[in-house]
Amino acid sequence: MNTELRLTEYSHGAGCACKLSPVELGQILGALPAITDPNVLVGMSDRDDAAVYRIAPDRALVATIDFFTPIVDDPADFGAIAAANALSDVYAMGARPLFALSVTAFPRERLTSGLLEKIVSGGAAKMTEAGVPVVGGHSVDDPEPKFGYAVIGEAHPDRIVTNQGARKGDVLFLTKPLNSGLVTTAIKRGLCPPALARDAIALMSLLNRSASEAMLATGATAATDVTGFGLIGHLSNLKGGADIDFVKVPVLAGVKDLARLDLFSGGSRRNHETFRDKVDWGGLPESDQLLLCDAQTSGGLLVAIPAENAARFELALSGFQHPAARIGTINGHESIHIRA
Repeated sequence: MNTELRLTEYSHGAGCACKLSPVELGQILGALPAITDPNVLVGMSDRDDAAVYRIAPDRALVATIDFFTPIVDDPADFGAIAAANALSDVYAMGARPLFALSVTAFPRERLTSGLLEKIVSGGAAKMTEAGVPVVGGHSVDDPEPKFGYAVIGEAHPDRIVTNQGARKGDVLFLTKPLNSGLVTTAIKRGLCPPALARDAIALMSLLNRSASEAMLATGATAATDVTGFGLIGHLSNLKGGADIDFVKVPVLAGVKDLARLDLFSGGSRRNHETFRDKVDWGGLPESDQLLLCDAQTSGGLLVAIPAENAARFELALSGFQHPAARIGTINGHESIHIRA
């Protein structure tokens, strides 16, 4: 789509790669007071995907907010990806999203371009696909466009899937291929093959709803979605430690050509700097380490499934374009080991 404004030219980074690093985030969270309300079931200290607040013995609200700078140039695609990404945090907790509020920042002098309307429309269409009404929002004038949503969902307090419950021997699944971060950096620099860009956009726009339903049906013990901290960063938040088979980790076809061009984002490099000395890489070259630290936007779910239910989870998602991939197991040692 040709427009006067290339959205990615207006952003200093791309999507979830613009997140603060885990170290920086930790410094900020340290300034918050301790939570004493017993109805807060999941809060900031858990480093989970969404907050959970009990409102009745059998009801809990699940709340999240996620927004970012343009990751692609097509405004409708940008809106759809932002919507799928925001919904993913609720799906990762095993909850059903109820409604959403939009968060919008856009340069006032560009309001007559029609681009903001297309961003909002693309996001609303994806929310409609998910059955989630957009009931309001907030907007500010900003020279750098940003878009996303606050999403409120609901679940039974006893059925919340957090990042805390994985058990030794659980099978780890990843429900989308990695390395959208490499692709979006290449798009921003005008170096991405069109077919690869289309594949990545379709992947980032894909809802994690089916994966969430499948994990609930097969007794998932823990889950998180893979976004700005990369696979390794989100593995570190999934308690229990993991043994990962590098060759089984799915990646988008063609991304290794981009890796050879050294198109890793600053966010991906910050992830690697944070975790490189905390992982047993098993002799994996640094370029492949960076693939596992690549900052994702609207990535798949990383799910721990009891070994006896793993085949059922696999079968539940086998009919999709990107079936769930077994990438390793929970080792019970609170450490991450990579088998090269």
